[in-house]
Amino acid sequence: MELFTPEFGLVFWMFVAFLCLYFILAKFAWPFIIKSMEERADLIDKGVAYAQEAKRQLDNAKDEASKLIAEAHAQQADILREASKIKNQIVEDARTEAAAEAKKVSEAAMVSIEQARKESEKQLRQEVGEIALQIAEKVIRREVANDQAQQQLVEQYLSEVKTNN
Repeated sequence: MELFTPEFGLVFWMFVAFLCLYFILAKFAWPFIIKSMEERADLIDKGVAYAQEAKRQLDNAKDEASKLIAEAHAQQADILREASKIKNQIVEDARTEAAAEAKKVSEAAMVSIEQARKESEKQLRQEVGEIALQIAEKVIRREVANDQAQQQLVEQYLSEVKTNN
């Protein structure tokens, strides 16, 4: 039980040894230990700051990526709208052009039909005129055989000409 009840000399020399060790450590070891601990604390602080900066940059990159994706979607929608407008314009232009072309063809056909009708009418009149002349010639030959009939025919034609004018 001597350990539990130490003598004064033992306690004194232990206290002296402790103070010597304390001063030696305080003089040589603690500055190095404290310096190492401060460096380690600075390194940890720098690591935390670096991690926070990296997180901030990552968040900024995510935000920027989201903005770029949103812009890309908006551009895609704009391009699709513009393509739809262009498609509708092309279809409308094609319809207008086709209608104009159909109108031209129709007008050309009408002109052609009108010309053919006039030509047919002209030919019919010529043929009717020729037939009428042939008939008139035959009638006149028969009636011109006597002088009185000739005189009467001339007067009749003159009166018809006067009434037509």
